[in-house]
Amino acid sequence: MQGVIRAIKKWWPDFNGIVGFFLLNVGLVWAKSYWAYQTEFSLGAKGLLQQFLLVLNPLPTAIILIGIGLYFRGKLGYWIMWAMNALQSTWLFANILYYREFSDFLSLNIMGSGESAGGNLSKALGGIIKPVDFLVYLDVVIILGLLLFHVIKIDRQWVQKRLAVLLSLVGVCLMAIDYGLAIQDRSGLLTRTFDNNYIVKYLGLNEYAAYNIYKTQQTSELKKKAKSNDLKKIENFVQENQTTNNPLYFGKAKGKNVIVIHLESFQQFMIDYKVNGQEVTPNLNKFYHDQQSLSFDNFYNQVGQGKTADAEMMLETGLYGTASGSAMVNYGTTNTYQAVPGILDQQGYTTASFHGDTGTFWNRDNTYKSWGYDYFFSKPFFPAAKKEDNNIGYGMKDKLFFKESAPYLDQLPQPFYAKMITVTNHYPYDLDSKNISIEKTKTGDKTVDGYVQTARYMDQAFGEFINYLKKAGLYDNSLLVLYGDHYGISENHPKAIAKLLGKKSVNAYDLANWQKVPFIVHADGLQGGINHTYGGEIDVMPTILHLLGISTKQNIQFGQDLLAKDNKQIVAFRNSSFVSKDYVHYGGNYYVTSTGTKFDPKEDLRAKSIIDADQKYVDQSLSYSDEVQTGDLLRFHNLPGFKKIQRSDYSYSRKDSLAKLKADQKGNEKTVKMQHKGQLTQYDTDAPELGGAPQTIPEAVSASD
Repeated sequence: MQGVIRAIKKWWPDFNGIVGFFLLNVGLVWAKSYWAYQTEFSLGAKGLLQQFLLVLNPLPTAIILIGIGLYFRGKLGYWIMWAMNALQSTWLFANILYYREFSDFLSLNIMGSGESAGGNLSKALGGIIKPVDFLVYLDVVIILGLLLFHVIKIDRQWVQKRLAVLLSLVGVCLMAIDYGLAIQDRSGLLTRTFDNNYIVKYLGLNEYAAYNIYKTQQTSELKKKAKSNDLKKIENFVQENQTTNNPLYFGKAKGKNVIVIHLESFQQFMIDYKVNGQEVTPNLNKFYHDQQSLSFDNFYNQVGQGKTADAEMMLETGLYGTASGSAMVNYGTTNTYQAVPGILDQQGYTTASFHGDTGTFWNRDNTYKSWGYDYFFSKPFFPAAKKEDNNIGYGMKDKLFFKESAPYLDQLPQPFYAKMITVTNHYPYDLDSKNISIEKTKTGDKTVDGYVQTARYMDQAFGEFINYLKKAGLYDNSLLVLYGDHYGISENHPKAIAKLLGKKSVNAYDLANWQKVPFIVHADGLQGGINHTYGGEIDVMPTILHLLGISTKQNIQFGQDLLAKDNKQIVAFRNSSFVSKDYVHYGGNYYVTSTGTKFDPKEDLRAKSIIDADQKYVDQSLSYSDEVQTGDLLRFHNLPGFKKIQRSDYSYSRKDSLAKLKADQKGNEKTVKMQHKGQLTQYDTDAPELGGAPQTIPEAVSASD
């Protein structure tokens, strides 16, 4: 032991020595990790213990990984330590960028979905980078130079093996101490948590990576081991939480077409929002307040890492996105589903999805086959998509997308179920000048201020599409469903959010309500109005099917009809926090929903009882949904009247789809085209790309909102 101490004393002040070089790299990795914890991630560390763990948790893996170099002699040892510094720096850098916009950490599944995402994720991240981010590489570059120019001289002596082993054991012991302290403060940390922030806060970013890899591999094994009996407890849970059909609305839209419009990144606060006295979204506002529109003002996005893909998963299947990565990417190709397109297809509907980007994005081209879509009209179907100026970010500009989708809608046999996925209102909210018609907001946050301009553009595209539906005769014969898929401005922009809301600052209660997105259903003869029921995207499937007169009592789905009077009104977020009609649990804090008053449930036994029951419902819903997804349990479920979907029955190639569309129209008088004597509906747009007049920013009515 004395020899070990003498060795440390000998090498400590000299970074030429391999132990000194080891200590230098460990210290630098620790410093930049701790800097990121405090400045780049919103980990919510409270109290001395959690702050201490933030200080401690970067050290164990830094010591273990960089310490690998101590087992090698000469140059190899130095280069291994430098490489381990660079590796950890890259992981830190990638998570800083990802977290900045998505409020979460990278997972194995997210990184593995790069191909399915069509490269668009990398484009979005490219716009997030700040020069300061590269500071995490500053020491890596400097040390590289010092090594190459022999400023740091290589010590070719062997490190005593017992010293190398001792330092590795120090890393392991520190990791054990960290975990022990963590589970004292947060019991069930690795068994019950749904929030990656907790893993990083308590254990560290590198430990989170190891845990995520383990969970991903574990998940793949679950499917192999799953049995039909695993479904029984889930069936019981679903049956226990059934709602009663509302006779005022059940079957009210029976037999109508269903047109679902996906409002990309569109948040509820934008409804009736003004910039310099100008409505940002006048068309959506009018639709929202229409007497035949049911508009929900307490409707929340519930997405996790899958974002848009999670929203689609909930709407189409009644299942949550999984805790790690996109379920569409991970399970869409192989799992059995009983999804809305398949259910309606077997009830005589033609089903189609429209998206102005590549079909592989979020693995849609495979998942849609599992869901039972007859058609998937993606980028190859739209001639305008071939011209670069007609695209922005994640696909075709919305005005062009709607215009080129209309001829396909005209040819779909009715009744049809069609989903239209807009993309222009997507980060980074950049729009070419000829399409800008409203000024930016002035929060001072570049990420935020362009949001109203792309939202206005999407609203204009929506207005043109509504005019087409009326001209085609589809408006009064369809159930129109509008929803925002997820936040557009993440809660990592609190100062800008406060300015947009007209507040000095925002707290966790405000950020919970910031997760609200629009949900509007409209049909001729529907008794409309503003509905204050608390709900979320998981509730869309039963709500829509019940409006169509289709019961969901035998379905395995975790939502509740928003129009049912006995709806629980509990909104589960993917990280297991929640909003209910009574209380809000968000960011580790509790609030009274109606007032926003913060309180401690331990001091109010009645409130604690309600919160505990709500939390149990939330946790069971999320975990049971995950079991269905990861175990592919619907393969064991018999839904009366529903035939298992065969993916081999579907092809979305342009050639096959156009041939099918032609065959489906033969002798079919139920298409708009045939009802209009073989003529397609004229579609009017002012898109400047097609010769329309460039947009202009109207004069401000007032100096401020």
